[in-house]
Parts: sequence; structure tokens; C-alpha cells
Amino acid sequence: MASPVTTQTVRPLDGLHLNTSGPPPLTGLAAEHLQLLGARTGTVQADPNIARTARITLTGGGFWPLEAETSWADPASGITDEATVQAATGIMAVHGRRDGAPRGLAADYAATATSVLTVQGILAGLLGQIRGVPAARVSTSADRAGLLAVSQYLAAAGADEGEAAEIGPGGPPFTDADGTLFELETLDPGVWAAFWRALEAPDDAIRAGWRPFQFRYATACAPFPQALHATTRARSWPRIQGAASVSGAEVCPLRTLAERAAEYEGAAPWSLTLHGSGHRAQPAVPAAARPLAGLTVLEAGRRIQAPLTAHLLGLLGAEVIRIEPPGGDPLRGMPPTCSGISARWLALNRGKKAVEVDIKAAPDRHRLREMAAEADVFLHNWAPGKAAQLGLDASHLAAVNPALIYAYTSGWAGRMPNAPMGTDFMVQARTGVGEAVRPADEAPAPSLMTLLDVLGGLLGAEAVLAGLLLRERTGQGVRVDSSLLGAADTLTATALRRAATGGSARRPAGFRRPVRTADGWIAPADACAAAAAAHDLRALPTEDALAQLRSAGLAATTVTTDLADLHHDPRFAGLISRDAHGAPVVADPWSFT
Repeated sequence: MASPVTTQTVRPLDGLHLNTSGPPPLTGLAAEHLQLLGARTGTVQADPNIARTARITLTGGGFWPLEAETSWADPASGITDEATVQAATGIMAVHGRRDGAPRGLAADYAATATSVLTVQGILAGLLGQIRGVPAARVSTSADRAGLLAVSQYLAAAGADEGEAAEIGPGGPPFTDADGTLFELETLDPGVWAAFWRALEAPDDAIRAGWRPFQFRYATACAPFPQALHATTRARSWPRIQGAASVSGAEVCPLRTLAERAAEYEGAAPWSLTLHGSGHRAQPAVPAAARPLAGLTVLEAGRRIQAPLTAHLLGLLGAEVIRIEPPGGDPLRGMPPTCSGISARWLALNRGKKAVEVDIKAAPDRHRLREMAAEADVFLHNWAPGKAAQLGLDASHLAAVNPALIYAYTSGWAGRMPNAPMGTDFMVQARTGVGEAVRPADEAPAPSLMTLLDVLGGLLGAEAVLAGLLLRERTGQGVRVDSSLLGAADTLTATALRRAATGGSARRPAGFRRPVRTADGWIAPADACAAAAAAHDLRALPTEDALAQLRSAGLAATTVTTDLADLHHDPRFAGLISRDAHGAPVVADPWSFT
């Protein structure tokens, strides 16, 4: 095998050749990302049979051939496409909480997540080859990607106690007097109250509304009083903007996909910038180890995006050290809990070490720089400008560790002028995701499932792995930037292309909507939905309804409505276990052979 240091390399996959076969939903985005990272396209064999297994092979560049095998699920599970993955894994259930019934995402979220995981597996496999952990094949599947996407909700459903906030239909967006749909964001209860008082909302509705609004990131719903919706419907947009200005809240009108397409510059979902020099010596790695064994990741992240990025790197073998504030991460105790620890927190932070650092104190910042000097990756999702203000930006840490991978997972990546707060739901609102995730007969509305936080975390891990591989091939440190904006544009890419060419950006009425049975719901595969609509299944038990469709040659599966049932669902045998705290754990999304 050739030396991993190749001075002409400017992208991590320069010199490698890419061949793909299989259904485009499982190969297209992965191939696109591999090309952005430098791979040259060779043979492309698109398979019209969407249920087939996809294969992506990379050769050349001094590496052994590496094959990625991607499928929807075990063929015996009855999960055969995007719709059935969403139905079975609980994505429809979580997305539908706002509406009070399961709803399919009109965007291909599971396939998108699967594609990013496939690229992660390929990059990790190549890193493993360099580091003495040879891999010839990596396998991923969409059902594992779906379970990973709902893992926090699954963890909460399997906790020792109930949710801290009510789960029920309701939530943003709000509507003004002229019908403008908009999102509202604040993380401060005082700001929340000031905003609504400026609009003269009833005090009891203001008090009752904060808790469901605050917990909507955790519960995927916000059943706050209808009086708040009535208040905004009676106010003009300038009045609402004024209330936001005086209170410190942020509001963002929902943009259309056509508007986003008109301004979309076609940027990659991440950027890699070489810095520093001096290749970092690699420790000896046992032959049976995972690809990132022996590497150290420092993670200064909160909430979902950066912690998920670090979690994935940990699953690949890295030692992850969380940088927590004095007293520890306050989200560690967020209900519901398992053995006294937040179930959701465990889903993202299980297995990580923790060090308490007061980044406001100069001695602790010095200690953090000393830790970064010995690390391979420094990862954070601080507010824009904060790292530079603290003396912890890429240039500062490159001075103590030129071989460092400096990773920043942000909201907007500095690409959106006058952008609102870079949180999941505000980014969904600003980028047209609210249209992309709902068919044409539903009003646009961002999903209250944290779609972009999760996909942003996946893209963050993809970017870090690309940075690590680039470091191995150039001998230089790398700054990697990823964002929720990149996640939004990745998720909506197909819809944006339709909008840019004058086509209908949104999916047709009724698209990917599950079918009611006498005792539950079923979801036909997308290709079978029109034929399934000819069958009246409302009086039939779910199993009989499935049997009727399958006897007619139509693919369908049961919709999971209670995520607690997933643990015993035969479709996911061996994919869900419990940790030492009793919290549900989903299987690693890749396997290497």
C-alpha cells in the first residue's frame, strides 16, 4: 500500500475511482459527496428495482479496494423503501406528533441519512487501512439510519419515568393577520413572556405556553394554548416584528423552496481548509480495533448537533472527552431519566469521558489549549465569534497543535446574510424545509422532529472523517466546517432542483400519508401507494390489511405509533438493546469486514 502522505493531495479522495450500482436513492447522494471529496466517477449502474442492494466501490490512490454495501433493511422485514423505513422506525410517529397522527416526511430523510452514513463508513474504512485496521467492506442500512435518527425519542420512550411536558398535537408555526406563516425562537422564558405581552396575549396563555414551547425540541410537539395562535392571527407583521425587537425574541417567515432555489449557490455541505504542518504520530492500533481507535476527540458541544457528531466518532473507536461547564452538563439530568440520568442525554453521550472547564476563566482556557495540543480533533458548536473571543479559534489551537482537526458545527456557516438564530426550526423555516417535508395539500410547517440537528450531526461526522483522511494524506492539520444550513440544503436538494427548473417543488397531495386500519396504521411503499388507495382497509385489523395488500402484490408495513414497542419489534431483531442504566441503545449504523 502506498504511503498515506501524498503532497499533491488537496482533497481526501484525490486519486481514487468510484463505481456505483443499485437504486439511485441509496447511491446518488453518497456518490455526489464522494465526488466532492475528490473521487472520480467510473461506472454508474442505476437499478430501477428500488429494493435492491446498492454497492459503491472505491479503488486506487494506494488503497486496497473498498466496497460499501447499502440496503433498506433485512428483506424479511418488509421494509423496502423510504416510506416503509419511515413507518417502521418511528419517524412517521415522531413527525406526526404535531398533527396528532403519524405523517410521512415528504422529503427522503431516511435515504439522505443513510447516504451520509455510507460515506462515513467509506472514509472510516480508508482511515482504518492507513492505520492498520484493514477493511474491505462496510455495510449500512436505512433501517439503522432511521433508528439512529429517532434514538433520542426512543430513549425517552424507554425511560423509567414519563415526559416532563405533555405530548399532544399542536405547535408552531404561527400566522399573522395577513396569513404569513412564521417561526418564533427564544431560549429565555423572560423573552418569551415579553414578546407575548407586547402582543397583548392573555397572561394565563403566556404562562401555560412556555413549557411546551421550551420542550418541543425534546417532545416534537408543543400543545400550547390556542389563545397564542389567536393573538398572532389578530396582529400585523410589523406589529409582530416590533414585539420581537423590543423583547429580544426572533421571528422568521417561512420561505418557499422557490425562494431558496433562487438564492442557493450550490455550496457543499461542509468545507475543508488545510492549516499548519507536521504529521501527528499515530499510536499502534490492535488489528481487531475499530478504525478510529487511539484517536482523541475533544467535544465542547451542547444539545444535539455537535454531541451527535462526537458520538458517531466514538462509535468508530475514538476516545471522546466532553468539555462541560463547572457543575457538569445541566442536560444530564433532563427528564425522563434512566437510573437518574437523562435518557436523551445518554443517547448522544453514552461512553464519553467528561472534564469540567470554565472557559470564561483564563487558567481553564490555558488547560483546554494544553488538552488540544494532545488531541486529534477539537469540536464545538459555540455561537459565531465566541471561539475567537476566547482565544480558542482554529488559528489559536493550530499554534499548539498544527496537526489538529478543528471542527465547527454551526447553524449558518457564515453563508446567510442577516440570518436569524441558527437553531433547527429557524433554519427549517428560512430554507424552505417547511414546504419540502409536507405534501402539497398540507400547509407548510417545519417538522418538530429535530431533522436538521440530527442530519447536521451526521454531516459533521462526515466532515471530520474527511478531515482526518486529508490529514493522513497531506501531513497537515485541517479546519472543517459544517452547518444546519448545509443539512437543510442536502435534505431539500432534489426539491430545489425541481424548483430551479420551474417544476413543482412539492410532493403531490396525500404523498406518503399512512392508511388507517381498524386498530392502527399501515404505510404502503411509495410505488404501491396509488394501488393501495383502491383498497378500503378501515374496517380491517392491521395484520389483515397488510395481508390483503401483499396478496395483491403491494409492499407495505405497519406504522410504529409507540416507540416503546420498537424494542420488541421483530423487524428490528438484534438492533435495539439496553445499556447499564436501562436506557435503549440502537445498534451501530455500520459494520466493517
